[in-house]
Amino acid sequence: MMQKTIFVVDDSEINLSMAKDALKEHYRVMTMPSAAKMFTILEKRVPDLILLDIEMPDMDGFEALRQLKATSTQADIPVIFLTSMTDAEVEVRGFQMGVVDFISKPFSAPALINRLKTHLDIDGLIRERTLQLQHKTTQLQTLQNGIVSVLAGMVESRDKVTGDHIGRISAYIRILITGMINKGVYADELKELDLDMIISSARLHDVGKIAISDVILNKPGKLTYEEFEIMKTHCAAGEYVIDQISALTDDVEFLRYAKIFVGSHHERWDGLGYPRGLLETDIPLLGRIMSIVDVYDALTSERPYKKAFEADKAIRIVMEGSGTQFDPRIADIFFEVNEQFKDINVNL
Repeated sequence: MMQKTIFVVDDSEINLSMAKDALKEHYRVMTMPSAAKMFTILEKRVPDLILLDIEMPDMDGFEALRQLKATSTQADIPVIFLTSMTDAEVEVRGFQMGVVDFISKPFSAPALINRLKTHLDIDGLIRERTLQLQHKTTQLQTLQNGIVSVLAGMVESRDKVTGDHIGRISAYIRILITGMINKGVYADELKELDLDMIISSARLHDVGKIAISDVILNKPGKLTYEEFEIMKTHCAAGEYVIDQISALTDDVEFLRYAKIFVGSHHERWDGLGYPRGLLETDIPLLGRIMSIVDVYDALTSERPYKKAFEADKAIRIVMEGSGTQFDPRIADIFFEVNEQFKDINVNL
């Protein structure tokens, strides 16, 4: 097994020599007379643990620890403070900043070895469990994506649309949200959201159509009033499906996004949409985004009751609905990125 590497950082040559003599039979020990020297070496080598003196000139241990924790590649390195200070406030401050232990100077070789072994064993166990958890999370994510794809595919196979509707919707949402972020439109709301999770959950926006008869879903002409009222129930049916899944899983955030898409993508900015007749910003942001994306895709896709519109005509229709059917701020972003929409429409 490869020896673990220990950095010992202390401005005292005596302390550096004592630490190296105590540890060299068990670890690869690198000694440094200052924090500045440590950071230079960290550019080339990452240790398994750092023994860091608190009282050093130029940069003391607290400042060195702060800089370590602020750097992503160094933040997880266990740090033990070497100190002759016995002030309780010093210990509290160190632990709050992320130090894992304190070793008092002067130290004995057996005590130093045992403390390091304990912390390295703990750190190794944490890293092992973290990798296992990451692997399990990846497996669960793969399973989730598979289930979503199957559900979305079932809907798409019944609702006879042309091409990859779900794939286009996912691509359009990414383009539109990215454009909104770049322009600072609803930035405060968007920064709280997980974009990849949003895009994945958006694929379930029409899951409620599972409950709609094929006769209505694929009718080659205009729906009657009664048929349209039945069609409108797919939002509530979809929310019910999401609620049933939610009762069986802990993935609350993903399903919360999905339910928002399901229940609000047919609402209108002017309050004349369904199922709840919400007005303007009472409509969830994800619903206002999806409404533009879904309408554009419907316009540019062939359906049993119509031919596909050219992209320019579909863009014009969407923009005519700005301020009535659609949120005008989001519609403006859609207009700015419409060329990217056209590329997706051609390629999928």
